[in-house]
Amino acid sequence: MKINYNASAVIANNYLNKSDNKLRDSLARLSSGLKVVNPKDNPSGLAMARRMNSQIENLDQATQNAGDGVSVIEIADGALSEIHEMLQRINELAVKASTGTITDDDRLTIDNEVQQLKEEITRIANETEFNGQSLLDGTFDLKGYTTSTQPTDINVKTTYYSDDVITGTYELGLTVSFDEDGRIEDIVEFDATPPVAGLLSANDIEVPEDVRVKTWDGNVVTIGNDAGFELKVRVTNLDGNNPRAGVAIKATIDLVGFGAMDMEIGANEGQELPIRIPNISLENMELSAANLRTQEESSDTLSRMEGAIKYVSGVRSRLGAYQNRLEHTIASLDVTSENMTAAYSRIMDTDMAEEMTNYTTLQVLTQASTSVLAQANERPSQVLQLLQ
Repeated sequence: MKINYNASAVIANNYLNKSDNKLRDSLARLSSGLKVVNPKDNPSGLAMARRMNSQIENLDQATQNAGDGVSVIEIADGALSEIHEMLQRINELAVKASTGTITDDDRLTIDNEVQQLKEEITRIANETEFNGQSLLDGTFDLKGYTTSTQPTDINVKTTYYSDDVITGTYELGLTVSFDEDGRIEDIVEFDATPPVAGLLSANDIEVPEDVRVKTWDGNVVTIGNDAGFELKVRVTNLDGNNPRAGVAIKATIDLVGFGAMDMEIGANEGQELPIRIPNISLENMELSAANLRTQEESSDTLSRMEGAIKYVSGVRSRLGAYQNRLEHTIASLDVTSENMTAAYSRIMDTDMAEEMTNYTTLQVLTQASTSVLAQANERPSQVLQLLQ
């Protein structure tokens, strides 16, 4: 028997330390509810779990973003619904004023209501907002820029173009006459360079051959065809309200294809849904000069109402499609987040029943190791019996 080095006690103490360390780790898992408390518990699993957790949080934020997008659409559509009702009322009044059984004095009375409705349409379009951002004034419509205009005292600005218009650079040529109010009185011809002789042309872009000047209202000219190609430009005489006849205008227009409200609807960069909300203006609806003061003007207004209602209907249809898409997006994000959370839980969460069983085993081992260590420490004292 030896007293300088008690090997039995050293062995018992080593096993006690191992059991105590495992018991400590088990207590940490039980108290935190996590299987991976420290990186050493599962290094690769922790790395995967951190990425998953980031993905889950991003998905939750994307769901909130999509919900905000639905709110934006609902606000815009609510305003457009009222504008629709006002357009229907103007249409009804135009029918009433177009008949020959009433006098021009009667038409003036009817026209008073029409002008008030037009002012209210403009007010709603300018003041409908979400989070301080205007929705119906063209802020979130696709942008187009005029890079050069001849002559320089004429301003050309793109106000709208349809999805059928390919983005790129277009050359526009118009010969326009302005009245004493600065409004377009007549378009003598529509001239531009090839590939479409006498019509709108584009650099390296195929333009439909039937593109033409369809209508003009106030200072807005609508260029397009019957198949969905449509471009609206505002042509303004900067030389005051002086009447001008036969002004030859050349302009280079860049349709850039961006400017819509980009909704981040995914957990990663670039997962966006652009929401395009066209400008709701009397000019774009070709109603800026609409009035019912005479039978001829009433008939002209009535002929424009179908296009105005169709324009607003097209915008509302687009918004409805966006809303359906966003609602499906929210459902998809919810399912993805649910499954990602389940995968994250499998890596990080402790099985409490299993861990409690392990804890009980380790507790018994610790108690046994403590008892054995106490007995091992008593062994050297037995040497004293040999010295008696």
